[in-house]
Amino acid sequence: MVETSKNRPTAAEVARRAGVSRTAVSFVLNNVTDQGISPATRERVLDAARELGYEPNAAARMLASGTTGTVALVMPKAAHLYVDAFLAQIVASVNEECHRRGLKLLIESTEDEGREPGAFVNLVKSRSIDGLIIVSIRTTEREHLRRIVDAGIPLVVAFGRAMSELGYVETIGHDDEHSAQIATEHLLGLGHERIAYVSFAPREFHAVGEREQGWRNALEARGVHPESAWVEYADIDARSGYLATRRLLEKRTGITALFAGNDTIAFGALRALNEAGLRVPHDVALVGYDDIPLAAYASPPLTTMRTDPIGQGKEAMTLLAAQMENRDRRTVARRIEHVAELIVRESCGAHLRGA
Repeated sequence: MVETSKNRPTAAEVARRAGVSRTAVSFVLNNVTDQGISPATRERVLDAARELGYEPNAAARMLASGTTGTVALVMPKAAHLYVDAFLAQIVASVNEECHRRGLKLLIESTEDEGREPGAFVNLVKSRSIDGLIIVSIRTTEREHLRRIVDAGIPLVVAFGRAMSELGYVETIGHDDEHSAQIATEHLLGLGHERIAYVSFAPREFHAVGEREQGWRNALEARGVHPESAWVEYADIDARSGYLATRRLLEKRTGITALFAGNDTIAFGALRALNEAGLRVPHDVALVGYDDIPLAAYASPPLTTMRTDPIGQGKEAMTLLAAQMENRDRRTVARRIEHVAELIVRESCGAHLRGA
């Protein structure tokens, strides 16, 4: 039988069971800690609520606490969820952590059609959220971030380096430069020198530039001059990786290896190489980035840098929750960085060389 509102226990019944006032019940169940409620009384109220199966009305709870119970996850384009498995894993992870904490997740974008970049700041102005996680920050969004920081809103920047001048910002992600350098060094170690780089997004994303810099660092350390003709920029989906690789091949640079900015781009690159009659890895070695679930099932299986979007999505939400629970304490400016792990499969050709 479906329980009706008439059958649901009320705050007044909890108060009678615990022998306290309804005001005391409100303070305890909304975790108000500065009203002189003794630990024994608090425990008595909680026991009564559990015994009766009482759950406070969400709207009333939010009104009493001054919070909305909602956090926002902001990404460049919501449509990226259709094509980017890495981003989808982040969203799923943050959503799971929100659910565990009794929070709602609102997904916003910064540049969907009809929306100006930085429009998510309106969420902060309207106080319709308690905090936000921004994924893949762009250089053009510096001022929008500053406004959120100045307003004292709980904020975590994920997978994109925040600008140091913003001060109190917590960021979490990968050491993209070092990780990309490892990927390129792997290809150099297999005897390749003419190694191309196809980015996963346009240049304005911080991670794009950092991965390109890691690629450059590895080549220059080996005494190889990275030519501009070896670089092309894609835009999130596999089709853009396919088109970028076609542009790369049309320049006839004689590349023997390709480092793709992420695995989705690598899938597009793989098709472009096959259409050009180039075998992977015999003619062109290929390395991706992220180790999305499909990477191991590519043909050939994709060598890639393994990241942890699920674990780091949860970590980002943990940082944000800590800020939300202690708004009076300004968080320190810190960045948590992880180095991706090289996963060697057949697309790089290491097995052909006995490596």
